[in-house]
Amino acid sequence: MLVKPPQRGYWCECWTENLAEEWPPALLASFDAYSSAQADRWVAVVLPTTSPALDADASDAAWEWLYDGRIETRRALLRSEPCTVSVTHASTRITWTNRPVLFLPLMHRQGAELPACAETFKHCRTH
Repeated sequence: MLVKPPQRGYWCECWTENLAEEWPPALLASFDAYSSAQADRWVAVVLPTTSPALDADASDAAWEWLYDGRIETRRALLRSEPCTVSVTHASTRITWTNRPVLFLPLMHRQGAELPACAETFKHCRTH
């Protein structure tokens, strides 16, 4: 049986946090990137599309990152370091995170010998 090794990549997330209320942060989106360029591009594509909806300060911060801060994000990703990009609009902070991860391959259930414990699994029914 051929087993694939883990694959290096990046787990990317977009979170919002209401700074005025004591609500927990909310996950808006996540993305699995298989290269530093994909992880960097994910934020770089989303920020300009959201900037028209932001107030002037937040929009300026977004464009400043795109023109000046993005290179530091690229360098961090190339060094396999986590990085974040945040903008604050009114009382909402939007944060994009990119973290290096190892993606583990999944075992295909057909044509493979499953471990003995798989036969003892009992499916639970809920009513």
